[in-house]
Amino acid sequence: MHPVLEDLITLLRLERIEQNIFRGDSRDIGSPQVFGGQVLGQALSAAQHTVEDRVAHSLHAYFLRRGDINAPIVYEVDRARDGGSFSNRRVVAIQHGRPILNLAASFQVPQDGLSHQCAMPDVPEPDGLKDLTRLAQDVLDRIPVKLRRFMTDQRPFEFRPVEQSNLDEPRKQPPIKHVWIRAVDAVPDGTALHQNLLAYVSDFELLTTSTLPHALPFTRGNLILASLDHAMWFHREFRIDDWLLYSMESPNASGARGYTRGQFFTRNGTLVASTTQEGLVRVVDPERVRKRSNPKDQV
Repeated sequence: MHPVLEDLITLLRLERIEQNIFRGDSRDIGSPQVFGGQVLGQALSAAQHTVEDRVAHSLHAYFLRRGDINAPIVYEVDRARDGGSFSNRRVVAIQHGRPILNLAASFQVPQDGLSHQCAMPDVPEPDGLKDLTRLAQDVLDRIPVKLRRFMTDQRPFEFRPVEQSNLDEPRKQPPIKHVWIRAVDAVPDGTALHQNLLAYVSDFELLTTSTLPHALPFTRGNLILASLDHAMWFHREFRIDDWLLYSMESPNASGARGYTRGQFFTRNGTLVASTTQEGLVRVVDPERVRKRSNPKDQV
């Protein structure tokens, strides 16, 4: 298996400390704090460790504080309910004695029922599209170092955007984005693992969709983006190592917050998951961004 993907899978499996307490490490991927998708995926994994023979169908999470990349994260699981068909779990992610994320997840015994879905957007196939990391070197030279690492370091996923964007001199465009996503190597079987990985990757690209109508250049270091909350619904089985189209739109931005929603489709048009997120979108002086480097600070 590709070492970067293998490392991510190991990261999401967690260490069991007590019956309902787990611990996870972090990775510096170039983001200003622990990547939100990592905490989301690990919290879902912690909940999954306490459930048997049931599959996650939804999760709702609030990001409370910036995560410290250099410290482990402890996940405490409350087994809120086990019913005849559904189980509910509440998870608190803790660092330095304080919660950094609250998550509620619901699990269901697999059942048959009514089925319908919306149509998949009509966009080009991933074949022939360029990966997101293949950016012009002259643009990368003007991107802040941390963002440059975030954009160019080896990732456990391929990202092939349908719409081309210019990080240095963007143009105003509708708040709509489509990106083909796939793990860089084969992933072992198991619904829980593939859901964890999808939760992780769902935090990429989503919030930036809300900036598209405003033509904000990412090379100046004066834009603060931070996830505030995140919800997901898992509709059908899927494989994260097959191409998935991440279709995103932002119906609203106001109050220094951007609201976005997304849908994941297989190549044959099957809707497998949906997500929504609201996040902080704040334009500030670059010096202020540098002063906010303490990972223990609140957003």
